[in-house]
Amino acid sequence: MIFAADDTAMDVPTRLGALRVRMCGSGPPAVLWHSLFVDSATWDRVLPLLGEHRRLILIDGPSHGRSAATRRRFTLQDCADATGDILDHLGVHTPVDWVGNAWGGHVGIVFAAGKSERCRSLITIGTPVRALNPAERRRIVPLVVLYRILGPVRLLVKGVEDALLGAEPPSTDAQVISFALRGADRRGMYAAMRSVMLQRPDLTSVLAPLVTPTLIVAAEQDALWQPTEARSAAGHFPHRAFGTVPGAGHVAPLLQHAPALAELVSDFWQDQAPSAPDNGD
Repeated sequence: MIFAADDTAMDVPTRLGALRVRMCGSGPPAVLWHSLFVDSATWDRVLPLLGEHRRLILIDGPSHGRSAATRRRFTLQDCADATGDILDHLGVHTPVDWVGNAWGGHVGIVFAAGKSERCRSLITIGTPVRALNPAERRRIVPLVVLYRILGPVRLLVKGVEDALLGAEPPSTDAQVISFALRGADRRGMYAAMRSVMLQRPDLTSVLAPLVTPTLIVAAEQDALWQPTEARSAAGHFPHRAFGTVPGAGHVAPLLQHAPALAELVSDFWQDQAPSAPDNGD
């Protein structure tokens, strides 16, 4: 399916409630799913570049952005299945290129594993494959409890900014994080924190057998998903690649280094394009 170049937005009914979907660009379909704590606005700086190659389908995850709050626990499989609901609603039956940031990468891995016929390629950006380790849980669990009791207080917002953007983010980028977190439904965000972060499974065994062409991207200074870990996850499979972009957090590449990230994504898409037939000339 080739989409027209108009920009549209709609609420699509799914098994996780109504999810906000934005569409822009022109070409074969690509799904973009954002990180925990933010929304699809974090893709805005790469849209003009990626939209030259694909019809972009941007999804606000449950309890994020303009999507409905999901106040119960849910799984990555639920998110992948909800994406299937969205593609069915849009009439998209050809395989999509998936681009996921952190949480969006986790959903993309599960989507590609369970719906390989619907996923042409997979790109994960700042997406740790392993579950939280004990040290991370000791640091993160108190912040989740703090959010449940007090909401998005400054201490918690600063911790999220550090993880997503690095320790000294530009003020405009920090405002993107703060706005999304402070505007979220509190019960819905708490459920998402527990579902997406605290109960995130180790996806190593899911990623390993994937035959979907996959690009694993890490920011050069991301303390939570270091390039060495990302390179190891990419392994030596012919259908898997590894790349780095500047930045110090999960979301920083999208905001602070959009041109470099867009070039990496576009080049990978181009590499997956069918070769022109050899006519013997």
